[in-house]
Amino acid sequence: MFIVIVGIAVVGVLTVISQNTRGSADPIRQKQAMAIAESLLDEIRAARFTWCDITDPNFLTAASAADCTLAEGPGQEAGGGLRPFDNVNDYAGPNWAARTYANDVVGTQFPAGYTATVTITPTAIGPAAATVPAAASLRIQVTVAYGGDAVTLESYRIRYAPNN
Repeated sequence: MFIVIVGIAVVGVLTVISQNTRGSADPIRQKQAMAIAESLLDEIRAARFTWCDITDPNFLTAASAADCTLAEGPGQEAGGGLRPFDNVNDYAGPNWAARTYANDVVGTQFPAGYTATVTITPTAIGPAAATVPAAASLRIQVTVAYGGDAVTLESYRIRYAPNN
């Protein structure tokens, strides 16, 4: 009788241990995805948000896109390299389309199975009386997908022109 009771207890304990072991890798994958998302979001938020491209002679003084000879718009300019880009807008695709990344800022591939998608959208912020217009504020969303799950982080970048 003792052997039967101990056998049932051992099977129960091993089942619990087995379930915990199977689920223990998930937090590691989620933390890796979070680290990728945080890194990419920090990189984007640190980029300039200017009216002109940095090669424009009016780069530091332009108060609107009309003051630029080389206006800065969504999508990376021709001739740009891998990254870092010179402006927040460069991380978006043409016409503000989402852009997918598979590598970090220095070109190192993300771990197998991870992809990051960046969506940047001009978005007005605040109540009607004190709204920051969409031309001066961007909503940045970074989603890192891994397996069947995803981690999403959001932030805003506001242009406090003329030279930022």
